[in-house]
Amino acid sequence: MARRRIVSTVVAFARLVLPATRAAAADDITVLCSNGLKAVVEDLAPKFENTTRQKLVVKYGLAASLEQRINDGEAFDVAFVTPAVMDHLVADGRISRDTRATVARSGLALAIRTGTRKPDVSSSDAFKRALLNAKSIAYAKEGASGVLFAALIQRLGIANELQARSRLTTTGEAVSEAVVKGDVELGVLPLSEILPVKGEEPVVFPADVQSYIVMVGGVNAASKHAQAARELIKYVMAPAALPVLKAKGMER
Repeated sequence: MARRRIVSTVVAFARLVLPATRAAAADDITVLCSNGLKAVVEDLAPKFENTTRQKLVVKYGLAASLEQRINDGEAFDVAFVTPAVMDHLVADGRISRDTRATVARSGLALAIRTGTRKPDVSSSDAFKRALLNAKSIAYAKEGASGVLFAALIQRLGIANELQARSRLTTTGEAVSEAVVKGDVELGVLPLSEILPVKGEEPVVFPADVQSYIVMVGGVNAASKHAQAARELIKYVMAPAALPVLKAKGMER
């Protein structure tokens, strides 16, 4: 009899708690964020939550893969992706045009294993030699940095020479993992994706061959939390967020 009363009490408690839990989840802001802005969002998200009492659910990935997920119907309120992806989403009516905002950018860098000798990249010629002298180079084939790097080595006229020693990965994380393990000599990533990784350090591209990964934000046109989503974008773009951006390898 006592056992039956305990079970009844537990069931009654669950009926009270579970609906509240579902209601809280329904009020969450779902964020789809490109890896290029990951370090910044990981720092700012808890601060935004503490300030607004609004819960964020953040999912990361390559901008191209996030676009596919959105096109496949994945629910979200805010997206932080590259300009090209954002333009597609705006054109398709998935992002409200008036919410599109440029957040920050990060320059490209070579990732090297901590403790190894830094290659000379003091000029474009030195940079070119460093690439040609490298035994192996990894970059994400479909990542924004990988696309820019592939175009760069084509422009420098060394794409064919680097082909045999290039390792194309599916993600930026795989690039960092290969560098840290010593499986490749050099990796190519945005500075913002190198700085947070223990075991690797950046060598920034020289100015005359530098390219930037730009991050833009936008609100789902069908979001039920549009106002809160807009506030999140404003928060990331606020002057108070600038020190975080700089510390994570980004700039305005």
